[in-house]
Amino acid sequence: MTDTNSLVDIKVPDIGDFDAVDVIEVLVAVGDVVEADQSLITLESDKASMEIPSPSAGRIESLEVKVGDQVGEGALIARLAPADETKAADGKPAAEEEVSSVPADEEADTEEAAKPAPESPVAPGANAKSESQDGAGAESEDAPDDVDYDLVVLGSGPGGYAAAFRAADLGLRTALVEKHATLGGVCLNVGCIPSKALLHAAKVIEEVESFADHGVRFGEPQIDLDALRSWKDGVVARLTGGLDQMAKRRKVDVIRGVGRLRDAHTLVVEAEEERSVRFAKLVVAVGSRSVEIPGVPHDSERVWDSTAALELRSVPERLLVVGGGIIGLEMATVYAALGSRVSVVELLPTLMTGVDRDLVRPLEKRIRSRYENIWTSTKLLGIEEKGSELVASFEGSDAPGEATFDAVLVAVGRRPNGDRIDAEAAGLQVTERGFLEVDDQQRTNVSHIFAIGDVVGQPMLAHKATHEGHVAAEVAAGLKSGFDARVIPGVAYTDPEVAWVGLTETEAKEKGIEVEKGVFPWAANGRSLALGRDEGSTKLLFDPTTHRVVGGGAVGPNAGDLIAEIGHAIEMGSDAQDLALTVHAHPTLSETVGLAAEVFEGTVTDLYAPKKNRK
Repeated sequence: MTDTNSLVDIKVPDIGDFDAVDVIEVLVAVGDVVEADQSLITLESDKASMEIPSPSAGRIESLEVKVGDQVGEGALIARLAPADETKAADGKPAAEEEVSSVPADEEADTEEAAKPAPESPVAPGANAKSESQDGAGAESEDAPDDVDYDLVVLGSGPGGYAAAFRAADLGLRTALVEKHATLGGVCLNVGCIPSKALLHAAKVIEEVESFADHGVRFGEPQIDLDALRSWKDGVVARLTGGLDQMAKRRKVDVIRGVGRLRDAHTLVVEAEEERSVRFAKLVVAVGSRSVEIPGVPHDSERVWDSTAALELRSVPERLLVVGGGIIGLEMATVYAALGSRVSVVELLPTLMTGVDRDLVRPLEKRIRSRYENIWTSTKLLGIEEKGSELVASFEGSDAPGEATFDAVLVAVGRRPNGDRIDAEAAGLQVTERGFLEVDDQQRTNVSHIFAIGDVVGQPMLAHKATHEGHVAAEVAAGLKSGFDARVIPGVAYTDPEVAWVGLTETEAKEKGIEVEKGVFPWAANGRSLALGRDEGSTKLLFDPTTHRVVGGGAVGPNAGDLIAEIGHAIEMGSDAQDLALTVHAHPTLSETVGLAAEVFEGTVTDLYAPKKNRK
């Protein structure tokens, strides 16, 4: 019997200025033997979460709190029988009470997995906390005892590797399943990164050409495709190689092969040898694939999707780009700079549909003078291979009935891969379009299975997937996290770049939302003039009553680098004066953000704008 007089009362220590905070987790049970500094409970305020450790080793004799209680400094958490009392009562040291039955070569991993999760990094201004559909941390069923991993992540794109690494950092035994030889998914291998490398090459070529009018002349560029391709591949290799090293350092097991679900806790990985992987929780991060359209011979080597275009096999004399969205126009930028005569066909009336026309107009004006054709409101009826040529047929008022090309790039969108993982075997609900629906904790209808990235819906952007991956990992680890981004920026890395975030004017008109704006033309900006590119502008949208920033955009060189400040302003609830009174370096493109706010305020002195005077 343990002497009740010797029990140690464990109380809530000083937790700052909080009178009462929520108990969101109880990490031990009566009878558990604990070590000194082992976490007992997790508390959460509106600013952060914290774990309360045991002051000494011993056995938990009683628990005085439960999940949902509110406690303050000095509240009794538990009563502990000290380690020496435990030894006296049992005749053996506390640390020897449970003898491991794990083989010696597995003990290290088991001990690592048994460690309590590190203290939550959630801080003021971080993702807002939220309850899942079943309650925070709720499960639809208990995890089986025979799992190989606490968490398996299916897919290693920006969202997938972010989820796996975050989960490992939080103490979960984690595996990352990837069908390709390298980590990084579409973005790093055949998407965001290689395309930006080639777009930089295109930018250099265009700048060299444009400065001939300013007294700096070079000869005709000589394109060494092998060397350019090797450089692009080297950029990709540095990033993907870094992921491999980070996985090793975090002890994340990388499993190569195509993963499909067998049941709600089993993933079958198909490689040279099939392997079953049992998991307690799963993150689905399988991304998307290029949409194929009827009437086009997609099996032809001269009909490309974005992946094939990035392989840089050749520079066709005449290239047709099917789709006037971001991917199509970025690839058009590359091949036009490399010497192709580019034509773009778009079914809808405008390029980059959904983006404000005033932001797209400078881009469209520039490329209309450089590309062979831009056909909008035009339908591609089909493509036929005739010898060494591809003959495309069109239907539209401005387009010809037929035209001949050496290669065709199809970039009309992407389809999620939710229909390729045997989701129904685990009870997952997949929409007709292939999406997995999730709540704000990234949980699917099966609460221990999460989904992130392209497979959960628009916008299909790497930076959205990364943040969703962090949320999924944190919720899987028992933290109270949620995806609560107010806005997600979009960027087209064309020439000029087009970037936007938050509410657009187009959306405001469609929804009947009243906004006011401030626009600063780059023709009045010293840095843009020095770059020889004065066609751009920066636009901010404001709530007319509060003057808070609700949206914005920019068009011009490096516009994508400006959009972060506008997005941050929206997230922080900043108003026009917050931006206008922030001292921006001069001369920079970034100062156009502050100047656009000054235009709205009526305080700008870099332009003559006498209409307003908001003192």
